[in-house]
Amino acid sequence: MFAEVTCATRPGSARPNEDLVIAGPSWIVVLDGATAAAGVDTGCVHDVAWLVGRLGGALAARLAANDGAPLAEILESAIEATGAAHGGSCDLADPDSPSATVAMVRAGERVEYLVLGDSPVVLSLAGGGVRVVCDERVERLPGGRPYSLELVRRMRNAPGGFWVAGGRPEAARESVTGEVDAGLVRGVGVFTDGVARLTEWYGWSWQAVLDVLAGRGPVAVIETVRELETARGPAWGKPHDDATAAWGRLAG
Repeated sequence: MFAEVTCATRPGSARPNEDLVIAGPSWIVVLDGATAAAGVDTGCVHDVAWLVGRLGGALAARLAANDGAPLAEILESAIEATGAAHGGSCDLADPDSPSATVAMVRAGERVEYLVLGDSPVVLSLAGGGVRVVCDERVERLPGGRPYSLELVRRMRNAPGGFWVAGGRPEAARESVTGEVDAGLVRGVGVFTDGVARLTEWYGWSWQAVLDVLAGRGPVAVIETVRELETARGPAWGKPHDDATAAWGRLAG
């Protein structure tokens, strides 16, 4: 169980925030919806925020049931339920259909984690240092950034590409998962890539990010991202991204 959970999320523009953070006494989930490119037909009548909300709700219901099911199994079931909620009105086989990255942690006698897509989980270790759990497949696509829309379409949820939560429940089996004895962990940070810009673009260490997160809170982490984006600009893509940070402090 967590002794305390704090979180914050902030949109990157005037568009609705497509991140979602939800938590319970022993679990944290952070989702990051993949914004559809302008003019792309997704084959779906629902927007990304709808997908993120339904998926988050399905995950919360399963985690709150506290039946001890593996996190990947919980995610697969939640994707199936979200697919059913489309009601047959959408083409879930369309590679551009709404999708989201997923980062989950669950704390008991062991701290379990799951990462699907580029939303990292970072463990603050009781003996000092951090353990970063990330899914780097989206960073290893052919040709390097910036990626073309056609490349992303072809490599999304495909062998040799990258995996996200969308229309294919089996994507959950491609998640990066693991666990560690809870006595070895001081706390856990869960983030979307809007916060990971601190380490990927601006030279911060994850230890420095967790120091701010644990000491000053998630709002301070997001404000730091915004200050650097304004002062130094983006490495690629949009000037500001939706940004979410959560901190779970373990008892003792």
